[in-house]
Amino acid sequence: MFGYRVPAPDEAMLISGGRRGLKGAPFRVVTGHGKFVLPVFRKVRFLTLAMREAEVVEKCVTRQGIVLTVRAVIAFKVGNDDESIVNAGQRFLSEQEQMSVLTGRIFSGHLRAIIGSMTVEEIVTERQKLATEVLETSKTEMGKIGLIVDSLQIQSIDDGDTGYIEAMSAPHKAAIQRQAKIAEAQATQASVEAQQEAARNQAEFERQTAIVQAEYKAEVDRAQAKSAQAGPLAQAHAQREVLAAQTELAERAAELRQQELVAEVVKPAEAEAERIKLVALAEAERMKIQAEAAASHGRVALDQLLIDQLPQIVKEAAAGLSRANVNVLNGADGLGEVAAGLVSQGLTILDTVKQNLGKPDAAGDAMSAPAPRRAGQDDGPVPLS
Repeated sequence: MFGYRVPAPDEAMLISGGRRGLKGAPFRVVTGHGKFVLPVFRKVRFLTLAMREAEVVEKCVTRQGIVLTVRAVIAFKVGNDDESIVNAGQRFLSEQEQMSVLTGRIFSGHLRAIIGSMTVEEIVTERQKLATEVLETSKTEMGKIGLIVDSLQIQSIDDGDTGYIEAMSAPHKAAIQRQAKIAEAQATQASVEAQQEAARNQAEFERQTAIVQAEYKAEVDRAQAKSAQAGPLAQAHAQREVLAAQTELAERAAELRQQELVAEVVKPAEAEAERIKLVALAEAERMKIQAEAAASHGRVALDQLLIDQLPQIVKEAAAGLSRANVNVLNGADGLGEVAAGLVSQGLTILDTVKQNLGKPDAAGDAMSAPAPRRAGQDDGPVPLS
């Protein structure tokens, strides 16, 4: 619409002509909205509210008399309130670029004043304190011209060729270098230890791997050896069982043969030995009786007859015993018992005959008895009863 003006968001519209503005200012301030302006009768100008900067490079002398070249950057702008806009508009509306020049000059003066009250060590180590003091001292003066400072940054501090700052930093550099060397040595040591630990771990891993591989190989070898020995072991076991069976069979055959030898050789020999023994006993008994008869001078003929008949009786009994199949349970002792029984029986018969000889009939019978046999005469067996 003709005559309607709207300022940009970072501008202030100053309308001159007509009634005056705040505190008798020659213009009215409009921000954030439009305004109808009569042409010809009113005049409109715009004042920037955007952020601006000023760079300051100033040689300053410290309290110690050391010359320092200080480089700083100031960020500033026109205040947003109407009073600041009026103050800035009255001073910079026609030449707004002069705001940076004037701000730099103002801060240069305050910077020299504040640095003159500080030492180099304070300036170097407390830059933020320096910036804060410069801002505080310049705030009132900057407010009078409608400007506000958002920030002040000290970019560099240089002592030229004096070498003061470098000398001041030498101990710190040495300490830093020493700490750097210590840190480097520690890092190297840690690296070496880490490498050694890694080498130990690798060696331990290889050792464990070798042990496991050896155990696996030993197990495989044992399995293979066991498998290879299974056939020969089974064959040897079978042969051992065959030999055991053959040994048992041979032992049984030997026992059977021993029993056969006992039945065929030992028993007949023992029986023959007992027979010879019985004959000898009978002969001894005959000699005894003969001696007793000779001593008694009585019934000589009868005793002689009985004496001659007794060996024949025992001999016949022994001959019958040798031809008989007699089972003697207790070996030679059993045969001795049988022979002793026969001799005892023969002696008992002899005693009975002797007792009967005392009777008359017996004497007659004895007289009618046959004459004694001569040696070598074989009349056959004599009845025992």
